[in-house]
Amino acid sequence: MPLPECQNARMPECQNAKVDLASRNANAKPMKVLILGGYGTFGGRLAELLADGGLQILIAGRDLAKARAFCTAHPGMHPLQADRATISQTLATHRPNILIDASGPFQTYGANPYGVVMACLAQGTNYLDLADGADFVAGIGQFDAQAREAKVFVLSGVSSFPVLTAAVLSEMARTMTVTEATGGIAPSPHATVGPNVLRAILSYAGAPVPVIRRGQPALATGLCETRRFTIAPPGALPLHNTLFSLVDVPDLRAIPATMPTIQTLWIGAGPRPEVLHRVLITLARMRALLRLPPLTGLAPVCQFMLARLRHGEHRGGMFVEAQGETNGHAITRSWHMLAEGEDGPLIPSMAAEAVVRQCLAGAPPEPGARSGIGALTLADFNKLFARRTITSGWRSQGEAALYKQTLGSAFDTLPASLQALHLPGARATWSGRATVRRGGSPLAALVAAMFSFPKAGQDVPVTVTFHTAANGTEIWARTFAGRPLRSTQEAGKGRFRHLITERFGPFAFGLALVIRSDHLHIIPRRWSFLGLPLPLALMPAGNSYETEIAGKFRFHVEISLPLIGPVVTYEGWLEPEA
Repeated sequence: MPLPECQNARMPECQNAKVDLASRNANAKPMKVLILGGYGTFGGRLAELLADGGLQILIAGRDLAKARAFCTAHPGMHPLQADRATISQTLATHRPNILIDASGPFQTYGANPYGVVMACLAQGTNYLDLADGADFVAGIGQFDAQAREAKVFVLSGVSSFPVLTAAVLSEMARTMTVTEATGGIAPSPHATVGPNVLRAILSYAGAPVPVIRRGQPALATGLCETRRFTIAPPGALPLHNTLFSLVDVPDLRAIPATMPTIQTLWIGAGPRPEVLHRVLITLARMRALLRLPPLTGLAPVCQFMLARLRHGEHRGGMFVEAQGETNGHAITRSWHMLAEGEDGPLIPSMAAEAVVRQCLAGAPPEPGARSGIGALTLADFNKLFARRTITSGWRSQGEAALYKQTLGSAFDTLPASLQALHLPGARATWSGRATVRRGGSPLAALVAAMFSFPKAGQDVPVTVTFHTAANGTEIWARTFAGRPLRSTQEAGKGRFRHLITERFGPFAFGLALVIRSDHLHIIPRRWSFLGLPLPLALMPAGNSYETEIAGKFRFHVEISLPLIGPVVTYEGWLEPEA
């Protein structure tokens, strides 16, 4: 029978429902999980995440040979041949506790999109999926009464979109009233993209996408609206500024329905390399202009190109930025997440992993059919991130001091002398001594002379005077044995956002501030001449950092150029003048 009385988790009826799933496996059999599409891109990653959980994992799909090959590479898993047409028979034969649909694309499931859901309800099997189709997730609530009567949960869209997005916004809502939100995911260019994912994207590229703007339903065009953003967790090396395009994901309808204060919501994806992304945008605009049919037929071509255009850093990320108010004051707050290497592609499958592990712990979701929003909190995700090379953090606008604004909350972890130097006020002077080494080539000497870099020497007297302008720009006036070296530093804007922009005449350098242990590393990420971007391959580099030794500020600066080699290195100490 339906369980509307389970609004209070402490009530006996609700407690009985929670332990029902765990009691099925008591005393003997491990929990059985069937992953439909389990050898695919996201299903395979989910299977890997669950491999050490004491589960019996069934890998199901249309192609038995592929299922067997996957299970051969992952011992302990069991292959099955099953598809949407035969799933009822498969469930009756194998009786899994949970079915996870990772097959997709959910945007093109045809006239009977919920066949798997209905089969699970008929068999009393718990169900969840990784659906990214907004229509599919929006329609899952029609099965709520049936799921409650069957005492099973039916959760749709259990992935980064919308579960992680909603978890971040819910955390924000604890301290502010969120009225506008923007989010996006930027996968690593080296991550494998499955054909179903590409077909899903191409199905809505150039097509109308329902959104909410200023509190009213509206239509936008898939992939045609773009924004740029820099994903930069405080104290970590940020991603390069990324182009995002509007995507049709469950968040656009499910989140405003659960958070009615949100009047405008925009969600994008930032695939890389950007040149291929711009090709997709062009195709989407052509489809919209010429009213062409869906572009799904281009999926094999796009996959071929993606496999051969993989270059750049093997890193991915996600962000959520919100505007609103707190105590009557406008506020902008953002959450940033970065994942290194092969950990990034696992994130879309982590929400489903977390729900399964909750079931193993005897705390499954309440019976009923709904989107995955609310199934997990940000704290639940943070526990999963802690096991991986995944970094996340918060940023708020309004910090006055330049370095504190750029580093955000990470600024407070710096040693005391570094904090003191980077909070100079209107004017401050620090002095000390340095050792300077110059590169040996004639070209290195020419570059050093152009920028007025210090001459080589031991125990060279150094003075640095900081002036802070009204707009927050800092003027750094250095002297090495009387030889001046002057630059300005300001908060980066546009493609330099979340970087320090240091200017030497017509040259501008975007510098990332990265904290590793007790060192503040200064890492070049972009550069330009008279506002024109210059090739990253020719950008100056070097191991430059600040630290504290025996309570004294220490600096180490290296500058070298491709094809030229070392130009100058200077290191030493500074202390504030009275």
